[in-house]
Amino acid sequence: MEITLHLLHEKDAAALFQFELENREFFERLVPGRGDDFYVFEQFVLRHRELLKEQQAGLARFYLIKNDAGDILGRINLVDIDKRHQTAEIGFRIGAKYGGQGIGSRALKLLLDADLGLRKIHGKTTNVNRGSQKILVKNGFQEKGMGEEEFNMNGQDMHFVYYVWETDEK
Repeated sequence: MEITLHLLHEKDAAALFQFELENREFFERLVPGRGDDFYVFEQFVLRHRELLKEQQAGLARFYLIKNDAGDILGRINLVDIDKRHQTAEIGFRIGAKYGGQGIGSRALKLLLDADLGLRKIHGKTTNVNRGSQKILVKNGFQEKGMGEEEFNMNGQDMHFVYYVWETDEK
């Protein structure tokens, strides 16, 4: 399956909302939830517009991962972009029915192969999210350690695991 990255636009709100709604339970098993308001369409649209403002200001880049039919398979985002220091933080989520197909890894490779103007990208995931850990490591992220703070999610004690990717170019 071919995949492409598409920069987030206003017109994506309804399809993205549907994707998030369909995958809510799956995502909330792996990462902290976004709260009930996130799943109210009117609230989602307001948040969507705020993200687009961040993107327009150059503080973030939000991408949809799509197949050749235009279906949303996942998301991959660069946030907290610091142009001066050429750093950002990465986040991604792949829909439940697309997991284990290499889509997350291929999407991250596409992103890293683009001219991002970044020297360093930070990532984190929970210690139970083995899929995200594999995606980061496969794409050259180095594990930097586990956070000390423990939190409970879905009855399971967890920690965040931190990663960093650095370009060879200076």
